[in-house]
Amino acid sequence: MMQSTTTFRVCLVIGLSLATVSNAAAKVERPNIIVFYTDDHGYADMSCQGVIDDISTPNVDALARTGVLARHGYSTAPQCVPSRAGLLVGKFQSKFGVESNGHSLAGFDRELTIAERLQKAGYITAQFGKWHLGPGSQIVEHGFKHVFNQNSGGPFVANINLDGSDRELSTQRQQMYHIDACSQAAASLIERYRDHPFFLYVAYRAPHVPLDAPQQYLDRFPGEMPERRRQALAMLSAVDDGVGLITRTLAQHRLRENTLIFYIGDNGAPLKIHKLDAPGGGPGWDGSLNDPLNGEKGMLSEGGMHVPFVACWPGTIPAGLVFEHPVSALDVAATSAELAMLESKPEDFDGVNLIPYFTGARKEAPHEFLAWRWSAQSAIREGDWKLLRGGDREYLYNLKSDLEEQHNLADEHPEIADRLREKLSHWASKLDPPGLANGDMSKAATDYFDFYLDGKPASPAPKKFLPNSDSAESKSEMQNLASPWTIRGGKMTVTREGLRLEPHRPDAPQAPFITRNGLNLAGPVSVRMVVKTTASGALGVSWRTSMDESFVEGNRVNFAAEKSDQWQTIETRIPIELKVIHVRIHLPPGTTSVKSVELIPTTGPAITLIK
Repeated sequence: MMQSTTTFRVCLVIGLSLATVSNAAAKVERPNIIVFYTDDHGYADMSCQGVIDDISTPNVDALARTGVLARHGYSTAPQCVPSRAGLLVGKFQSKFGVESNGHSLAGFDRELTIAERLQKAGYITAQFGKWHLGPGSQIVEHGFKHVFNQNSGGPFVANINLDGSDRELSTQRQQMYHIDACSQAAASLIERYRDHPFFLYVAYRAPHVPLDAPQQYLDRFPGEMPERRRQALAMLSAVDDGVGLITRTLAQHRLRENTLIFYIGDNGAPLKIHKLDAPGGGPGWDGSLNDPLNGEKGMLSEGGMHVPFVACWPGTIPAGLVFEHPVSALDVAATSAELAMLESKPEDFDGVNLIPYFTGARKEAPHEFLAWRWSAQSAIREGDWKLLRGGDREYLYNLKSDLEEQHNLADEHPEIADRLREKLSHWASKLDPPGLANGDMSKAATDYFDFYLDGKPASPAPKKFLPNSDSAESKSEMQNLASPWTIRGGKMTVTREGLRLEPHRPDAPQAPFITRNGLNLAGPVSVRMVVKTTASGALGVSWRTSMDESFVEGNRVNFAAEKSDQWQTIETRIPIELKVIHVRIHLPPGTTSVKSVELIPTTGPAITLIK
């Protein structure tokens, strides 16, 4: 009896010890991490922000309701490329040379991304949607095991299918609307890897132009409004559906309490000052809004980089928290690294682990200050005070009382301006190159500062952003815009939707093409078109470089255009590093309508045909 009792006690102690170990292991289990990253998404455009009532984002609202809404969340730049580099590396991007779009990506290529760090630690890593940090075929070299690089209706690079199964990394054709496809592929990977820790980077190209929402999403927003606003709302509604699909998939596998989710915008919305409802879905206002913030994409004012920012981790982050301290997209990598128990050095990350601040374990602000430099602009926020510089101009705002940046207090509080400038200068001395500016103010930036910060009258809207109109004057201006492009073998008609291109005769032996000469585009050149066609067939882009006297047979890329009465976005690239001086766009049989064409060089301004 004594021996039996002793044996029982020993077993009980061992059992309790094992249970304690098991519970401790459960508590330190590394969470899954999902980063939703939207594109040119203005601060106002989440319904949980409570700014505007035409937006509907119930699934993102649910993340905020069960987690934290960061009222003062910031991107690292007011532009796509640098903000993505900063997010993924976790260091301010000007430390490794990615100051703005068009700058060399060599510094980014040398850095370790958070995906690389997590992959080495045993995480399954995957990228979906927009990359914008080099060729899609090279995404796997930056730590992503799986790639689903669809961000338009054209061909894209992927090594998984919509059902999450493997395929060879290669070009894949569109099967679904790009936002829906990214959501479906991400949900499929969760199904596949539900028993492994995973890191998913879901970078929707929305509501960035070209605006291309299908009718099913446009129908959710009836009534009178600018068509570009309707498109933005529809694209963001598709994003919200994707958030819902992915969170439901997590819930089905009881993964919600072991998954940290971030939802962040890459920069503010481009308004082009006038917010014109220009026809076509290409460059111009993307339909999103930054209210009540001042400024827009391309500015270090609040409207340029104060963005939507939500985090959710049920059971860890208290539900319904509204966090008032400034936080940064740089914090994503630092938070992920610490939660994954990665070894890191202080210089590896410029952000901080946000979880202790969101849970209340730490009461102070996560950052002593946040600072930015983008081209000729720089800024610093310390507490409620913000110093903003643009060229020789300087502004001081108290964001607690003036979040809209309407009252420059630099003359009233010179001592605060001096202190912040000194701190900003010290921070900027560590950038590459050092200094408060890296270039001169562009004309666009000058116009923006004049209008938003100095209250000067707006400059006239560029012709390419002309509003939708049936007037003879508007059609004449549209025709003038199209005139640099010439059609061969067919006729070109300006319509309300854009350009209608068709052969002279239905039985013509060759399809027409449009052409433009006198270009000076640094290759490789990205090509993006929004079209619809009455007949399926090959759309082609051929080119002539500064070394070619005539068009060379091998200098052509073809891609499929499907017969459809719906707009489809097609993207490709001219894969050559020489100067491209002459381009032809070859059309499929039948009638082709063109809403927009963009030729985007590696450096320098893009060439656009927008209708």
